[in-house]
Amino acid sequence: MKVRFAPSPTGSLHIGNALGAVANRNFGGTMLLRIDDTDAARNVPGGEEAIVDDLRWLGIGWDEGPVRQSERGERYREAAAGLPERFEGVQLLRPDGTATYHLASVVDDIDFGITHVIRGNDHRPNEALHRALTEALGARPPEYVHHGLILGPDGKKLSKRAAGASVAWLREEGIPAEAVRAYLDELGLPRHDVHLDLARIRSLAVDVLAGFTDDELAARIDVPVEVVPALRGAHDLNEARALARSILDAPDVSLPDERPTLERFRELRSAANGGKDAAKSIVRELKAVGGNLRAVRRALTGRDSGPELWAVIAALPRDEALRRIDAAL
Repeated sequence: MKVRFAPSPTGSLHIGNALGAVANRNFGGTMLLRIDDTDAARNVPGGEEAIVDDLRWLGIGWDEGPVRQSERGERYREAAAGLPERFEGVQLLRPDGTATYHLASVVDDIDFGITHVIRGNDHRPNEALHRALTEALGARPPEYVHHGLILGPDGKKLSKRAAGASVAWLREEGIPAEAVRAYLDELGLPRHDVHLDLARIRSLAVDVLAGFTDDELAARIDVPVEVVPALRGAHDLNEARALARSILDAPDVSLPDERPTLERFRELRSAANGGKDAAKSIVRELKAVGGNLRAVRRALTGRDSGPELWAVIAALPRDEALRRIDAAL
């Protein structure tokens, strides 16, 4: 069994194309990555590299390729030589001698031994032509499996510029790759068209982040592992990074009126070891003496809200916490 994923190099993968890639990979057998780049007018500089990056980001590997149709022009012209210029009314070669989509796809499927062509329902009208063209070239047609498309919330074709419509958009929004892949795995081979469910993707992102170990999350957003407990509950990687920055970036505040609370915090932090338990003990001690916890938070982060105060205290090295307290005083 052999399948192929054949995107055109037009930039980051549309979420529908990503579904096609996952569907082919999950189908089983050997997978060929083929770049359908015979239509030069549609090709985008760096488009192939963007696709390869997206596939790797999603954890989708391939066994052969990438094969570029633009490098197989002589083979297509050779195949077309034994056929009428227009096969069943469809042009096979462009005026410049390059192969059209139909000829190039069929010849490649024959030459690379593709047994199953798995693609979206928008290609269903091409099946009869591709079968006939394959047989005219003396080969046995592969099995064709068509799946539903991912449409916009309004049920119309999903523009690549729409929210959630491209892998690049999802990555830039801080959605972890595991969440996008899980969503596409859930869809499988939909028999009918489906509407893009961005809320489901975001829900999966929360689950993925919750499943990361502290070390994994720290590595994913490049922060010290001590900061991670303060990031729990973040909805995506961008929010986790923003929370981390709210702790790691030193504030510029002056709180001389809060001297009693801040000096008591200084005493407690100076005497305590680091860690979660020590940080929670400091917060309890401050509450017991009526300390202004908001003032401590502002001195440490410059903000009135954010992660739980104990998590902020635990995330900051002792010397840095004391330096910030002194600066606020």
